[in-house]
Amino acid sequence: MPGAGELRVLRRRIRSIKSTQKITRAMELIAASRISRARRAVEAARPYSQGITRVIRDLASEGEVASHPLIREHDVVRRVGVVVISSDRGLAGAYNTNVLRRSERLIKEERDAGREVALYAVGRKAETYFRYRGERPVRVWGGVTDRPSYDDAVKIAEELGRAYWNQDINRVWLGFTQFRSALTQVSTTRKIMPVDPRELAGGEAGFPAQFTFEPNPQALLEELIPRYVEHQLYAALLESSASEHASRQRAMKAATDNAGDILHDLTREANRARQAAITTEISEIVGGAEALAAE
Repeated sequence: MPGAGELRVLRRRIRSIKSTQKITRAMELIAASRISRARRAVEAARPYSQGITRVIRDLASEGEVASHPLIREHDVVRRVGVVVISSDRGLAGAYNTNVLRRSERLIKEERDAGREVALYAVGRKAETYFRYRGERPVRVWGGVTDRPSYDDAVKIAEELGRAYWNQDINRVWLGFTQFRSALTQVSTTRKIMPVDPRELAGGEAGFPAQFTFEPNPQALLEELIPRYVEHQLYAALLESSASEHASRQRAMKAATDNAGDILHDLTREANRARQAAITTEISEIVGGAEALAAE
């Protein structure tokens, strides 16, 4: 049976686990509150995405979309950019692991095809993961993923667009996590440059354009297509942020529940130890009394 020393150890462990449980419970509640905000941001961004896509499609009936530099395929694809969106902090379950491994498979596929890979990391976890494996990111953006803003997407898109325009990279992939629900998030990859003209070409079938544009449709397309790329990045940042908070909430809930189970077991063990110590003390007192009575 455990002695008094072991009982003290058990009590210290119980206090420590109770403190840990309070922390994980607080983190769970914080993540839950941030999920709601992130989901609202995802929903609020969708009308803009639908609107800009519709305008570009209508303009496409007046202009040639495929001639834009961000849509035109390069003649030779020798270097590919891969943008990986992860988190800046851990304790988010399998969120980072899933997107990093999915992106790593994409990088391997591109290299197996004989292409160089330029890595861009959004979030410190992606940076540390790939640096540990000998990869040196071209650029790292930190402090973005918790509460992404449109300005963050603009900065990333401008650098990628400039590299694509100058043919420093000939294709750009985006690795991120799609937010489907609080329980389901899916890591995925998507090509964002060159933009697929099938997503933009052709306005309303059977309805000829009846508008006069100022400036001309081609000039408008020159301005709108970069905005379209920016919004694709912004939407990915928002979905990744919502996925991170949802994954962290589940991870912290599981940790809180596990702490409760451990506390239950330790409390029972401590009670048994205390009962054993009391029984031992009573036995010693009774034995001592009997010895005195026998004298």
